[in-house]
Amino acid sequence: MAHPLNGADWKVLARVLGEAGGGVPAARLLPIRAAILGRLPFTLLEKAVTAARVPPLAELPPPLFILGHWRSGTTHLVNILGHGAFAYVPPVAVGMPSEMLTLGRMLRPLLERALPESRFIDQVAVTPTSPQEDEIAIANLSAISFYHGIYFPAAFDRFVNRGLFFDGATRADIAEWTEAFTLFVRKISWAAGGRPALVKNPVYTGRAALLKSLFPRAKFVHIHRDPFDLFLSMRNFWARLFEALALQPFDHVDIDEVVLAIYERMMAAFEAQTQGWAAPDFVEVAYADLDARPMETVEQIYATLELPGFAAAAPKFAAYLETVRSYEKNRFRGDAEAVARVAERWARWISKWGYATPVPAA
Repeated sequence: MAHPLNGADWKVLARVLGEAGGGVPAARLLPIRAAILGRLPFTLLEKAVTAARVPPLAELPPPLFILGHWRSGTTHLVNILGHGAFAYVPPVAVGMPSEMLTLGRMLRPLLERALPESRFIDQVAVTPTSPQEDEIAIANLSAISFYHGIYFPAAFDRFVNRGLFFDGATRADIAEWTEAFTLFVRKISWAAGGRPALVKNPVYTGRAALLKSLFPRAKFVHIHRDPFDLFLSMRNFWARLFEALALQPFDHVDIDEVVLAIYERMMAAFEAQTQGWAAPDFVEVAYADLDARPMETVEQIYATLELPGFAAAAPKFAAYLETVRSYEKNRFRGDAEAVARVAERWARWISKWGYATPVPAA
């Protein structure tokens, strides 16, 4: 599998390598650098195309943002909603965000054949039309991404805290991220004929106020999941990402503490920033409801947010849901220590959403 940094901007790669602390095998970097140089003519061409043809931010239809901590059901929700009248992020845009309108279109058949059958963090299928989250794309366009901490774990804390919470980021850094992100959304919407962008990225759960300032008419849906299930799933999430993507050793990273600390900080930021948010711009759903009653839950989202087109899209939603009816979720084994730590550290949200503390298996 090609490393995601194959789609990176040259300046972004140079900066993160300068901050990464060394120790990256030259053989791992050679194909990344070669890919960047090979794409360069199309990178420049796409900048010209974007400047000439892609509408400015003010002319975009209001996006729909799916918020929620990782492993909360955001992928399942975007896979359903992606069958509606939205512009979503396709795999080619994740891999080559700077060339998705030019070289990406030319190479799309080849890239589609190279896609894995499923995501490496779970068994969710990946197809050429699967909606994706945009964080890997943004990591290729900006030094502000938690993925750089996964690629270069020697500087894990620096990259992750800056990428999630802007810790240590300068005004110029945040402006760079904002420009990259908004340009990406503009391109996604324009490439789909001007449809509203459907954007799913757990990172933005702690960045809701900024999104609202950038897109004042945007709609937001937040999905939450039983924190005990989420914690166990996140252990697997981080371990799989490191195994697949790390270019440096990662043994020093305390995954359990990372999961606990990020959830605490992200959900506190989300709660503070969305205080007073309500319909028709904001709706909150539980993953358990989406799992048990998907059509009713999606209809609730449409109705609460006053989104048009549910009746027209309903047959497509139903057809997709039929294809994943037999999907087997990853199963994780809990333990008394994990349950106790989650119950203590995440008590605020366990209580808020009415989740029960499980009894660990003997």
